[in-house]
Amino acid sequence: MTSIPPSREKLDQIEKRMVALGISESEMEETFVRSGGAGGQKVNKSSSCVMLLHRPTGLRVKCQTTRHQAMNRLLARRLLLDKIERARQSRVDAEKAEVEKVRRQKVKRSRRAKNRMLDGKVRRGEKKRLRGAVSTD
Repeated sequence: MTSIPPSREKLDQIEKRMVALGISESEMEETFVRSGGAGGQKVNKSSSCVMLLHRPTGLRVKCQTTRHQAMNRLLARRLLLDKIERARQSRVDAEKAEVEKVRRQKVKRSRRAKNRMLDGKVRRGEKKRLRGAVSTD
């Protein structure tokens, strides 16, 4: 079985994503280890499993999807970029949620909403007062 290298188009897509995210190849630490699982003698003899570590974020990815090292390298980079994008997006979403929460807290209630809220508190207080101890007289 001959190893088919990934197409130039796919490699260009990965490079464009890396540039868009501001990630350089020097920030990644790449190691090759032996795969496990199905594949017989081939996976026991060749180091086709790719492990990528993005040093600045500490994110790590391991890819042993195919029996070809070149394809696993491409897939590992794709997985790592997906993981970095998700981490950045979740951080941005959390910041937006915090800003929105503070904004809602600072909004002044309308008079009608305030009266409705106070009426609800009065009703709840009345319920609690009725829960008093039962007299045995």
